[in-house]
Amino acid sequence: MTEPAASSQPAEQSPASDRSRRAALVYNPTKVVPRTLRATVTRLSAAAGWGKPMFYETTTDDLGDGVTRDALDAGAAALLVAGGDGTVRAVAEAMSGSGVPLTIIPSGTGNLLARNMLLPLTDAAAMVQATFDGDRHPVDVGFATIRHADGSTQERAFVVMGGMGLDAAMIANTSGDLKKKVGWIAYVDGAARSLANAKPFRIAYQVHGRRLHSAKVQSILIANCGSLPAGLELIPQASVSDGELDIAIFQPKNALGWVLVWRRVAWDNSFLRRFRAGRQVLALRTEDNSVLYAKGKGLDVATDPPQPVQLDGDEFGEAIRMRCRIVEGGVIAMVPKGHDTTRI
Repeated sequence: MTEPAASSQPAEQSPASDRSRRAALVYNPTKVVPRTLRATVTRLSAAAGWGKPMFYETTTDDLGDGVTRDALDAGAAALLVAGGDGTVRAVAEAMSGSGVPLTIIPSGTGNLLARNMLLPLTDAAAMVQATFDGDRHPVDVGFATIRHADGSTQERAFVVMGGMGLDAAMIANTSGDLKKKVGWIAYVDGAARSLANAKPFRIAYQVHGRRLHSAKVQSILIANCGSLPAGLELIPQASVSDGELDIAIFQPKNALGWVLVWRRVAWDNSFLRRFRAGRQVLALRTEDNSVLYAKGKGLDVATDPPQPVQLDGDEFGEAIRMRCRIVEGGVIAMVPKGHDTTRI
């Protein structure tokens, strides 16, 4: 749903007082209070000297990519997105390479990209204001070409992480109603359901520019971000703007293996690495192979039988192959003026 748009020049070429510049808000109406958010965007647009903003709602048939293209075609000088991780993913997919700045208004269950960028999670007005006077920060966008068993393919984006195997099954087994009630904690229930039936599967994988490997795994993650809710650091070295994908391969062989996985994520990565003494302990410890890490510009992974795939929490069926690549600085994100970007 949108309003007629006036013509607009690129933001960097127009003075801030040029009222032909219009922002466009793409929002999931189930994640926000539409009237309140629209009023905030309208008020701050006017205060910045911009024209009347455009508004686009997502639907079950259009998660955000279609209406984002509509907004870009209408000449939007800036985009704002308010919704869950899936909405942000879909909007970033349509915006990658456009050069039009994007403001993320945290509104969903996980808000994982916003969390990894250390953005304010509960101050929508501050994020809306960043659209007009904030700083710009490049954010990489991952793309995964997914091949299904019937030979069909689709290429979709991700800005947080994609995965094949147990992580995708966990998302499929998480109750939507429970997510609405308790938020990201609902994934604990999904994980428990998935672990009960988890079986390792064989993959062949190759980080671009490296040699081919084979492994029996429970899950393989391809990440642009490394932090999860509750302060968990899945991949501590991951950055949204380093031009590379971070890969985590989970291959526990038994119950003890899962204990080692949990120790790596919850204790080693999320606690010990914060302190100099903790890092010294890790340097002296013998590495286990329950979790393997890699890094590169892209990744090919193949498996048979097909395994479930997820991108930023959206399910994309089962696949026999994924080819992932990174678009460095694919999206220009707006952050509050003076926001510390050295840690993202």
